[in-house]
Amino acid sequence: MVANNASPTSAASTIWPAPAKLNLLLHVVGRRPDGYHLLQTVFQFLDYSDELTFRLSRDGRIARTHPLPDVPEDADLTLRAAHLLKEATGCPDGAEITLHKRIPIGGGLGGGSSDAATTLLALNRLWKTGLSVDRLAGLGLRLGADVPVFVRGHAAVGEGIGEILTPVELRESWYVVVTPPVHVPTAAVYADFARESRLTPYTPPRTIRDLRAGHGHNDLEAIVRKRYPPVERAFQSLAPFGRARMSGSGGSVFLNVEDADRGRHILSVMPAGFSGFVARGMNRHPLSIES
Repeated sequence: MVANNASPTSAASTIWPAPAKLNLLLHVVGRRPDGYHLLQTVFQFLDYSDELTFRLSRDGRIARTHPLPDVPEDADLTLRAAHLLKEATGCPDGAEITLHKRIPIGGGLGGGSSDAATTLLALNRLWKTGLSVDRLAGLGLRLGADVPVFVRGHAAVGEGIGEILTPVELRESWYVVVTPPVHVPTAAVYADFARESRLTPYTPPRTIRDLRAGHGHNDLEAIVRKRYPPVERAFQSLAPFGRARMSGSGGSVFLNVEDADRGRHILSVMPAGFSGFVARGMNRHPLSIES
């Protein structure tokens, strides 16, 4: 439980969670004139999180305590989120950010977007800047299309580029999530999809009711499986246990399981070098004002 009125002294010891998400399905339904693809997707959070702490300062400086491998400061979404909130509100304060990273980078699980959202939510409270959820979600969209769902804090059907959100209640199932040892770059996947979609029609839009019921697939899956052999191997390794699906643009692959023990057993027989975890779906973000 995070205190709503954490003091500068207590802020450094308060842990602020940034949960992973799954795209339970992802349909590409068109393309905007600016090149961005139009989507229909279903977001659900997982009870598996990065963790952030914030040490407040009065000197206005924003810094991270530890670098992320292969992530320069100007690309670090936690720093960018803090600077964006500071600029939007004129807050004179600063913060030192510590990120304990658990969610795989580049795995389609939304780790960077979630870290950015938690930074906005946490510093909005700690700096007492008082922005509404709508304002915070608007700032989050400037950082990435997945950030608003984490800010708003509810499982949702996402449309547009993912930022038009309709809250939904979903079954909070158990999942085993396997991440192969490969980085799958989102931009490259969508570029490949754009080339192939010239010959293949987009998926027709579906109703919210159909999407909420899970009637769908991931339009990016075939491209990623073909281009990245470790992702294909993850699918093959999970095949004896059920129908696996890919989250987002990959490369993490997930499978619905009956309980945590079953998930742990499946993880134990995955190929060497593959990482993974077992987690339960969550319809509400742990920092949601509705929690």
